[in-house]
Amino acid sequence: MNPAVLRQTRAPLAAFLLGAATVLGFAPIALAPLPILGAAGLLWLWQEAATPRRAATLGFTFGLGLFLAGVSWVYISLHDFGAMPAPLAAVATLLFCAFLALYPALAGYLQARLAGPVAAKQLLLIPALWVLTEWLRGWVFTGFPWLILGYSQAASPLGGYAPLTGVFGASWSVWLCAGLLLALARARARQRAAALAGIALIFSLGYGLGRVEWTQPHGAPVTVSLLQGNIAQDLKWDATRFAATVELYQRMTERSAARLTILPETAIPRFLDLLDPALVRALALSARSHGGDLIVGVPLRDASGHYYNSALSLGASPDQRYDKIHLVPFGEFIPPGFGWVLSILKIPLADFTRGSAAQAPLDLAGQKVAVNICYEDAFGEEIIRFLPEATLLVNISNVAWFGDSLAPHQHLQIAQLRALETGRTMLRATNTGMTAIIDHRGDIAAVLPPSTQGTLNGSAQGRSGATPYVRWGNAPLVLLALLLCGLYVLRYRKSVPPA
Repeated sequence: MNPAVLRQTRAPLAAFLLGAATVLGFAPIALAPLPILGAAGLLWLWQEAATPRRAATLGFTFGLGLFLAGVSWVYISLHDFGAMPAPLAAVATLLFCAFLALYPALAGYLQARLAGPVAAKQLLLIPALWVLTEWLRGWVFTGFPWLILGYSQAASPLGGYAPLTGVFGASWSVWLCAGLLLALARARARQRAAALAGIALIFSLGYGLGRVEWTQPHGAPVTVSLLQGNIAQDLKWDATRFAATVELYQRMTERSAARLTILPETAIPRFLDLLDPALVRALALSARSHGGDLIVGVPLRDASGHYYNSALSLGASPDQRYDKIHLVPFGEFIPPGFGWVLSILKIPLADFTRGSAAQAPLDLAGQKVAVNICYEDAFGEEIIRFLPEATLLVNISNVAWFGDSLAPHQHLQIAQLRALETGRTMLRATNTGMTAIIDHRGDIAAVLPPSTQGTLNGSAQGRSGATPYVRWGNAPLVLLALLLCGLYVLRYRKSVPPA
């Protein structure tokens, strides 16, 4: 084979493998240096790319490797629980991952269209472009911010940037370290010393920021019980199993003596208005008997026929509710023009109504509790809309849709970043895992093993105050990225031909 043709083939394969290996930097393996190495490898391949189109191809294959390895659990929800035929589910998963890979392709194409010194590209342009494309991925078509590189740094010193700049700031630091790492490998002795000093500075600053107490304790610690029923997804909505499900959660609730007891998303798999009122009273009395409050996931519907994925509170405090705002396309609502999907997917309750964006935190157990449901906690700016008023974060989830896959572990890591960004304790009650207590520093204080039934008992400290991220959100970082890209274009406006 012609050596040039061989190089043309090897580079996309190398990019694909780099993307796939980067997934090992995320939970559950969580080798935090791997995303830095993967980014450095992609930078090197982009330097070798002869044209913008070639750079876009390398970005695309990197992204395809990243998403196929990291979110292929989408296939499980489509085929195993959505009853989509296996070939169609496989094609749908591939197309979904290919769509997500367009964002790294866009970053690759744009950086290659601009001239300029290699160092300026590596340390200024590319980190800014990558963060902008990750940010776009977080809101275009309702957003899918999974596998943002910053999540991989939840337990590393680079996670210390999250209270200041959010998860995208942690992503930016990954790319800065990647650029300096590549310079370290290629530069002369004096430049290597500068690159090494730069990496050390980024990590040291991140570590220092991670030690700052951005928020303050609010009230006394609250005893909590987080219930994990471990109801198999293929049985959850089976009407013949309803009584057994209710009995299980009733029994688990009655055993709790905590001030705040939390059940998972749709723990009671039936509309509230169809439940026996005696059941609701029994749950409320169980919590009230020891001065506690209960949060239970249950679907609700109003008089007009709209229904909501909700969290209902019962117990010593007045009854309150939260209705999920950010719904999952094709899982909780059908986008306009895609009604035909219902004939392929067999998912119950597939067209919820969005809750109001003006909802307030729930007043429970002497705290202001900001509830979010399932993957709502993947959207940092949506969580901070409840802050700084909220003193505790609660996530109720049912990730059984994705089986025994990477999804529950990745979701727990996302929750760690939300705790870091907000300086708040995050309590997670899930159906099959990962049920956990995460402190305000993003450290996992306690967690139940996945795919087991049990109660996680512990204590949660409410927090008040606001991190810089809570005050400003993503806007400063996005504006900085746009500013850097604009200045770079003005400075090096002689572009490369788009061939």
